[in-house]
Amino acid sequence: MIEAKLLLATTNQGKTKEIEVYLGKLPIQIFSLLELNSKETFHEEGKDFLEIARGKSLFYSQKWEGFTLAEDSGLEIEYLNGAPGILSARFSGPEATDQRNIKKVLDLMKGIPNKQRKARFVSCMVLSQKEKIIKEIKESVKGYITSEERGLFGFGYDPIFYYSPLRKTFAELLPEEKNKISHRGRALKKLKEFLLEYLNPDPNPNCLN
Repeated sequence: MIEAKLLLATTNQGKTKEIEVYLGKLPIQIFSLLELNSKETFHEEGKDFLEIARGKSLFYSQKWEGFTLAEDSGLEIEYLNGAPGILSARFSGPEATDQRNIKKVLDLMKGIPNKQRKARFVSCMVLSQKEKIIKEIKESVKGYITSEERGLFGFGYDPIFYYSPLRKTFAELLPEEKNKISHRGRALKKLKEFLLEYLNPDPNPNCLN
């Protein structure tokens, strides 16, 4: 199997840890943007998660010989017409933190009945190499916004995202439980399957004698 180098185009440590755990057994050396030591950074622009992930992946692939993986993801709440959407990480303003973002969502959803609290997490991943897109993946998972925080695991909006089949918020799930059913976990499963095939071409291709 071919060995490869993969650059994760993110500075989000929670996201990086999830990806590293999922892809850890593949013959891939994983690097972060901190190790790229680039003074230029990608200015996130785009109308949706996929467009932003494409731009980010292609931008950093100019500076990297191996694979570049970019992911853009976030929370979409039906009652808020899809907000926070692509602004998920900075929903509460320039000095946004996970706690401030959560507080803003809970304030906006205060008093809204359960039936109107539908939401979904979306993950879009783009794998590229030398400014050429190799694979695009989009996955999502449906849930509801709780009225208060629950759970100590995860990051981002996990404490207020309730997943009905398990009757828990994402923050109440152990990392290995969350990775099996989350938007990012579903996308990573497809990415892993693709990389296994891509890095392990058929050793006995049919040929003419």
